[in-house]
Amino acid sequence: MTEILKRPIISEKTEHAIEHNNTYTFEVEKKATKVDIKNAVESMYGVKVKKVNTMNLGGGKKEMKHTNKGLIFQRTKAIKKAMITLEEGEEIDFYSNI
Repeated sequence: MTEILKRPIISEKTEHAIEHNNTYTFEVEKKATKVDIKNAVESMYGVKVKKVNTMNLGGGKKEMKHTNKGLIFQRTKAIKKAMITLEEGEEIDFYSNI
């Protein structure tokens, strides 16, 4: 289960979603399904998941960089992101181990 969830994504936008919508964002394995993600979050954090939304990001755009050796074309890193909405009254504390 732990290999499904790679890491939580913490930014100003995700903190706003946590405060207002009770929605947490994780980077997940590319082949993971919504059911796999839901089961992994529920078993790892001991919370009830209401809804799971997934997005595939990156991997398609090419970036062009000018270097001393000429032009280099690189693709952006492809990731899968899951936005998990929890039931009312549930929360995940990422900072408890600090």
